[in-house]
Amino acid sequence: MKISLGAVRGRCGAWAVPVWKRLGGRAQWRLARLRHRTFLVYAGGIVRDERGRILLLRHRLWPEYRAWGLPGGYVNAGERLEDGVAREVREETSLEVEVAGPPLGLASGFLHRVEAYYAARVVGGRMELDAAEILEARWFPLDGLPDEMSPRLRSVIASLDLKPG
Repeated sequence: MKISLGAVRGRCGAWAVPVWKRLGGRAQWRLARLRHRTFLVYAGGIVRDERGRILLLRHRLWPEYRAWGLPGGYVNAGERLEDGVAREVREETSLEVEVAGPPLGLASGFLHRVEAYYAARVVGGRMELDAAEILEARWFPLDGLPDEMSPRLRSVIASLDLKPG
């Protein structure tokens, strides 16, 4: 993480610039990390079947009025986003997926997280749900998403401009 000298001067005054320069990259990064709030990174999988339907999970821990959502979860420190999607899909459904290409979409502006959505296709495994977290899994057509889904997630899926099958 590179912080400009102008930003240091603006926040701390002219006296801080020589000190900042002497610290070096690693120490600068650690100080910046202490100064700025941190956030979580969520990676969600847009897993589709051969008919173009999208895999949604009904989550046990989410409120009933928005219980349906994508397979996914928070990425571990040092984990690639694509690997986080594959891990979360495997943990929640026992399905093995291949994550392809760059993110289909990003969502930010939240207080404590940023979200990335990736296309994924099933390459193995058999659907077995993590009963502690997931109540049900179903394939939905894009024009038939469940009512019990957050309006924000519904608009995220709509904004991804997913092509049929």
